[in-house]
Amino acid sequence: MGALNTFDVTVDWTGADERGTTSYAAYSRDHEVRVDGKPTLLASSDLRVQSDVSRYKAEELFLGSIAQAQMLWFLRTAAKAGVVVTGYLDRATATQRVEAAGTGPFTEIVLRPRVTYAEPVDEETAVRLHAEARDHNHIARSLGVPVRVEAAVAG
Repeated sequence: MGALNTFDVTVDWTGADERGTTSYAAYSRDHEVRVDGKPTLLASSDLRVQSDVSRYKAEELFLGSIAQAQMLWFLRTAAKAGVVVTGYLDRATATQRVEAAGTGPFTEIVLRPRVTYAEPVDEETAVRLHAEARDHNHIARSLGVPVRVEAAVAG
């Protein structure tokens, strides 16, 4: 067994007031996600009750962390293979099943990276690099939901 890494995040409910959670509709979902020494993320709920739509939602940050890890693993994999990447843009999507309680599990995550290379790369090489990066994506590997990569070369 290898070494263990630990990550610390503070989630602080900033929407509290004297009423507290007297009813489901009575309280703000506003909160902050903080990591020491880094900018604070202003966050709220994905539900439409007392939600500030300008703030990040947990679901968005969840998807972002998967896509971010995929990109970083892809860049590493490409560099190690001697393939020069000059651009990477991913428009990822997460699908969530809505159940009786108004929420439910994610059923699928699709990453759609569009990669620009310094020199032309054949399809077989690109597919291999994306697959290797997906195999190493530690965030995606930690999930019980399928994470699919639909990559393309940027044109």
